[in-house]
Amino acid sequence: MEKKDIKSFTLEELKEELKSFGEKPFRATQIYEWLHVKLAQSFDEMTNLSKDLREKLKDQYTLVTLKEVQCLESAIDGTCKFLFELPDGNIIESVLMKYHHGNSVCISSQVGCRMGCKFCASTIGGLERNLMPSEMLDEIYQIQRISGERVSNVVVMGTGEPMDNYDNLVKFIRMLTDESGLNISQRNITVSTCGIVEKIKQLAEEDLSITLALSLHAPNNEDRKKIMPIANRYELHTVLEACDYYYEKTGRRVSFEYSLVEGVNDTPEQARELSRLLKAKNCHINLIPVNPIKERDFKRSTSKNIQNFKNILEKNRINVTIRREMGADINAACGQLRKSYTECCKVQGVENQS
Repeated sequence: MEKKDIKSFTLEELKEELKSFGEKPFRATQIYEWLHVKLAQSFDEMTNLSKDLREKLKDQYTLVTLKEVQCLESAIDGTCKFLFELPDGNIIESVLMKYHHGNSVCISSQVGCRMGCKFCASTIGGLERNLMPSEMLDEIYQIQRISGERVSNVVVMGTGEPMDNYDNLVKFIRMLTDESGLNISQRNITVSTCGIVEKIKQLAEEDLSITLALSLHAPNNEDRKKIMPIANRYELHTVLEACDYYYEKTGRRVSFEYSLVEGVNDTPEQARELSRLLKAKNCHINLIPVNPIKERDFKRSTSKNIQNFKNILEKNRINVTIRREMGADINAACGQLRKSYTECCKVQGVENQS
């Protein structure tokens, strides 16, 4: 019999599970607290449960716990990048960023990614699998355990396309913000997407108060197609209509991510076109100097071009910031550290065989 993933059960689901073998509902509350508040890593830690119940849990359930493989800390700003090993041996990465207003964690939602954005290291090698709610939660739990500090903000903007793992994503958000768990405010959660239209609309109906971030990266569909294959499936005007729908349904301002690539999407004319595209929207634009990867010949925009691009947007009354670079000295950009680690392991494996 395959064991069930106990950390992916909501409190109500856990009550039903325990009821099926004759346990009182309050036991589910105790177990849930051990899993999602005390951050227990084994059933043996649950000392207010009887030994008999702990043995039953061991027999029927698996307790997903990520293993820390590597941690790099930036000497510049204290950003910490973690590589975690999943129970099946796959590797994912997460980032802890420390700000004056609190600690933010950027988590992965998939092992790999199939979206194919050309400036992103995460998508090289394609998609391995989706992460379960338990695995996404444990990225945060492990970082809290390791750092000894509470996480107050969560960004689902690491490896993977969150909307391509929709059901697990929504369950993860509900469990993370459950008052019986870590109880992180929904307003402190941001979910990024490259623009899967039907999922954006579905998310708008979930009665959540999270922030939606669209990976835009171009002011028109033709330019977008050159760097984002998803643009071949969804026209930009359709994606923006879905973002408008999200704002109408939730009242939450949409954030647009715009990675600046030299000679590709950073010209003054493209800045003016972007201004025309977004001028009527209640939104915010994050300008991101692209992180070059060796498999692509993309270069980041010059500081002069970045500032000029920002100035044009501001002159057109667009709310815009240049994202502060975090962890530049530790490969903190999405997918970089995981990729270099797995490549190193493959080389070592070949050497060990020879």
